[in-house]
Amino acid sequence: PVGAHSAGAEAVRFAEALVAAHAGAHGANAGIVRLFAGYGPGMRTDGGGPTGAFIEQALAGRPVTVAGDGGRPHALCYVDDMVEGVLLVAAGRSVRPVDLGGDEEPTAVEIARRVIDLTGSGSPLAFVDGRDEPPGAPRPVTGFAREIFGWLPGVGWQDGLERTVAAFRGQTGPPAAVEAGRTAQRWV
Repeated sequence: PVGAHSAGAEAVRFAEALVAAHAGAHGANAGIVRLFAGYGPGMRTDGGGPTGAFIEQALAGRPVTVAGDGGRPHALCYVDDMVEGVLLVAAGRSVRPVDLGGDEEPTAVEIARRVIDLTGSGSPLAFVDGRDEPPGAPRPVTGFAREIFGWLPGVGWQDGLERTVAAFRGQTGPPAAVEAGRTAQRWV
């Protein structure tokens, strides 16, 4: 396995194969959920995705750094929609992998501009080297989640960002995920 997504892709395939084999051999009730670009109140700002980092940078008044030309799409899915999807899969009896992700796929620069607007920040956009960005973002195929479980994301990315920024504004202390000697903000 070689390539930008190779190690992660192989780990996912192996884990999914183990779950399916165990469920088949032991008649266990199991489900496989693939989560794509989740965000919302309480999220970590150092989780590797752009949304939390953009919010942290904008609220701190620092430049909002966008990798490459900012054209990479992100299938953002608000936390409430993800939790609903996971619970539907957990209540079901299918071991087939189910993708949960947003229908809309805004680009990184669209997300960054929306965050700057919502925070009222004077932060400039700063485009940085995107060589470390994996080529082509994986996209969720949510047809199975819709067909079998009736799942549809209900919160659009712009509304979700508005809720997320409002939650970060309402928290006490900085939104930074890790400070010296302090643990990170976590999903609750």
